[in-house]
Amino acid sequence: MQYFDTHAHIGLIVDDPIEQLIVIQEARQSQVARLVSICNSLHDFAVVYGNLKSATNVYHAVGVSPSEVQNPGKNWMETIEKSVQLSRVVAIGEIGLDYYRKFGDKNSQIELFITQLDLASKLDLPVIIHNREAGHDVLEILKDRLPAKGGILHCYSENAEYAEKALRLNLYFSFAGNLTYRNARNLHETLAVLPTDRILIESESPFMVPADHRGKRNMPKYLPITGRFMAEMLEMDEEELAAQLWENSNRFFGLPNE
Repeated sequence: MQYFDTHAHIGLIVDDPIEQLIVIQEARQSQVARLVSICNSLHDFAVVYGNLKSATNVYHAVGVSPSEVQNPGKNWMETIEKSVQLSRVVAIGEIGLDYYRKFGDKNSQIELFITQLDLASKLDLPVIIHNREAGHDVLEILKDRLPAKGGILHCYSENAEYAEKALRLNLYFSFAGNLTYRNARNLHETLAVLPTDRILIESESPFMVPADHRGKRNMPKYLPITGRFMAEMLEMDEEELAAQLWENSNRFFGLPNE
């Protein structure tokens, strides 16, 4: 049995290059065989990519998150275009909208989001989408701008009704450790209506730690806890679900299912 962590902020878990490799090693020992490292900024991407060059089971996403809207970096589009030529870079992300933190203003966030969606279409890559209290705008924009390779609604936070609308697009739904919280009724209801071939799993480390480890910094090695909880909710054997999630993840990122 093996899991694929589709969203981990390795650069935010620890700074030290050796400790980052230890994080990856501990994940493998916990049956997390592959993961996607998500950059928090373009500088963070370059540093973490360099630190993890030897970790061939780690893939990467590069993009400008809404938190960086006021300072995306000089020549940021060119930086992304160069970065996607590196080995094991599989997506643009995370990108999207965050109206909770109010980074910049809505118009600047929307402009940044649309620009990167169009860039992903140009580069023929999928996107990893951040949505916090911006669900309506995110979905309306994706109806017209979602790249052909599709996208992930990462750390899904909307309800089942929203998911049913989003299913009309080439979107996958990724669940993190907050799925294990008793009060996450909207997530539990959403999981019940989704086809299993559109579900993914992520640690969202160092955030969204599973309920069993509340109060700790989240790590990719905790991902199987969420997997077991998900299997129980879906009334599936854990190995069967892990195999389905593995297949879904590799299909989305265009990787061999081995």
